[in-house]
Amino acid sequence: MVGKASYVRFPLLFRPILERLMFDFDATLPLMAVQFLILTVILNALLYKPLGQALDNRDEYIRTNLQQAKERLQQATELANQYEQELAYTRREAQAIIEEARAEAQKIATAEIAAAQQALQAELMKAQAEIDQQKQATLQALEGQVSSLSEQLLAKLLA
Repeated sequence: MVGKASYVRFPLLFRPILERLMFDFDATLPLMAVQFLILTVILNALLYKPLGQALDNRDEYIRTNLQQAKERLQQATELANQYEQELAYTRREAQAIIEEARAEAQKIATAEIAAAQQALQAELMKAQAEIDQQKQATLQALEGQVSSLSEQLLAKLLA
């Protein structure tokens, strides 16, 4: 406990409060304040500034990496969009080429069918002409035979 002799004259009202205090208001108080200030300066120089600087560096590193990640994500998105546009353009070109090839194949097939039909029509006309020639030749041969047979029949009937 604190001795009563160390008190500076205080009114009696404050004595019970002062007796409960843990330290005395004497010459050690300014010395403790100076020690506290020196400790604060030393801790600030050795601990708080380097720790604050490390936290600032870490914060700057995180911000830089976050910004770079955003930029890379934006670049990747732009590249993906460009790729999708190029892919769509290439698909449209391929579809146009396929349609053009189909049209060309249809055109060629139609031309070949027309040529085959013309060749077939020519063959048919040639065959029809041959049949007509054979028919004419057969009719002429029959006319010759009919007149010969008529004469023979008439000769047999008259005989």
